[in-house]
Amino acid sequence: MPPTGSCLMSATRRQVLAGTGAVGAGILFSGAFSELFAGTAAARGHAGYGPLVPDPDGLLDLPRGFRYKVLSREGEPLLSGEGRVPGNHDGMAAFAGRRGRTYLVRNHENRHTGRIGVPTVQGLTYDPAAKGGCTVIELDSRGEVRSERVAIAGTAVNCAGGPTPWNTWLTCEENEDRAGTNGYTKDHGFIFEVDGADPHRTGAVPLTAMGRFQHEAIAVDPRTGIVYETEDAFQRPFGLFYRFLPNKPLGGTGSLQAGGALEAMRVPGVPDLSGIQETGASFDGVEWVPVPDSQAKETPIRLQDFGPKGITHAQKLEGCYWGGRSVYFVSSYARSSEGSAGDHFGQVWKYEPHRRRLTLVIVFGPDTDIQLPGESPDNICLAPSGGLMVCEDGGGEQHVYGVTRRGQVYPAARNAQNTGTPEDPEYGEFAGVTFSPDGETMYVNCYAPGTTFAVTGPWS
Repeated sequence: MPPTGSCLMSATRRQVLAGTGAVGAGILFSGAFSELFAGTAAARGHAGYGPLVPDPDGLLDLPRGFRYKVLSREGEPLLSGEGRVPGNHDGMAAFAGRRGRTYLVRNHENRHTGRIGVPTVQGLTYDPAAKGGCTVIELDSRGEVRSERVAIAGTAVNCAGGPTPWNTWLTCEENEDRAGTNGYTKDHGFIFEVDGADPHRTGAVPLTAMGRFQHEAIAVDPRTGIVYETEDAFQRPFGLFYRFLPNKPLGGTGSLQAGGALEAMRVPGVPDLSGIQETGASFDGVEWVPVPDSQAKETPIRLQDFGPKGITHAQKLEGCYWGGRSVYFVSSYARSSEGSAGDHFGQVWKYEPHRRRLTLVIVFGPDTDIQLPGESPDNICLAPSGGLMVCEDGGGEQHVYGVTRRGQVYPAARNAQNTGTPEDPEYGEFAGVTFSPDGETMYVNCYAPGTTFAVTGPWS
C-alpha cells in the first residue's frame, strides 16, 4: 500500500499496454501458474472477457456484459448514524451471514492526518487519537445495502489483513508508532480481530502476541490454525515473513487472544528474497526462528539479532493467501537503488509447510516479458470460477487483472476516477478484491476517492 514511490514502469511499457487496449489475452507472466491454483475447484482458466468499455459516468470501466453498483463512497453518511464513511478504502473480505446476508469488512488505511477518519464508537475504539479502523457493510440476499457501521476504530494505518476459518477478519496495522508519537495515546503495530456480524463481540483488543511491526496481510492454515504474516517495509531494513503458533488453534476468537509464539522465516543462504530471479527456484529446509522480542520494546523486529545466521528479508511484502496445502505471499516490488539485492516489478512466493520448501512461483519483470501488464501486485484473491485476481498498486492507470491457469492475463476492471487533471491524470489504486460467498459478485475498493464497488456479470 502507499507509499510506493516513483513509478517502476517505463513509459514504453505503458504505451504498449495502451496500444493493446490492455486486453492481454496472449500476454504471459513468467512463472508456473498452475501452482497458484492448487486445491481450487472449477479452475477452468478462460482467457478473459474482452476489452474494457469506458464508463460514461467516469467511475469504473468493465468488459461488456458486466455492470457495477457503488455500495459506498467516502464522505457519505454512515447508515448507522455514527458519522461519515471514512476514506482510504483498503483490504476487505466478504463473509456469509444468516438468511443470505453478506458482511463486507473493509479496512481504512488512515494515518494521524489525512482523509476522513473512522468515527470513534464506545466499546469499539482502541486509541481515540488514531483515525484508522474498519467499517462493515451488510448486504441482503439481493445485494442491497441494509446497514453500514463502524466495526473497529482507533487503530492506525489499517492496510490489509485476512479472513479466518472461523469467519472473522484480522485487520493489520501497517504502523509501529509508540504512544506519544504523532499524538497517539497507545502503542500501535498490532493485529485486531473483527467480527463483521457482531463487532462488539470482538471489540478493540490488540492481539499483541502476534507481534508489533508494520503488518500487511495474513493467511491462516485451516488445518493447524497457524497464521502467516507479511511485513510491508519499503525502506531498509526490509520486512520479514512470519508465522504465529497460537496456543489454542482453530478455536475462534479466544484462540488468538490466548497468545502463542511468533517466529520469522530464515531461508538458509538467502538473506534477501529479491536476489532470486529465476521462477521455479526452490529452497528446502526453511527454518523458523523465534522472534527475540515480539513487542519490539527497544528495537524493531526486523532489526533484532537473530543469531550468526541472520534472517531473510524482502522489500514490500504485501498480499498473502492460503491455497491447497500452501501459503502464497507477494513482494510488491524490489529496487536495488533502495538497497534490495535485485530488481523486480513483483514476485509471488509459495511456502509448503509439510515440505518446509519455499518456491518462487511468479516474477513480474523487469527481465521478463516487456508486455507484462501493470506493476506492483498488491492484494490478490482466488476467483471462484478459476484463476487469480490481482490489484495493481503503481503509477498511471490502475487495474484489477485476472490471471488464468495458463498464465494468460486479462483486465477485469479499470479505475476511471481521475483525481488529477486531463493533462496529468492520476488514479487511485485498487484494493480489497474479494468475491461474495456464492461467487456471483466481485467486490473491490478504490483507495482514493474511497469507493466500494459490487461487480456482477458472467464470471464463469
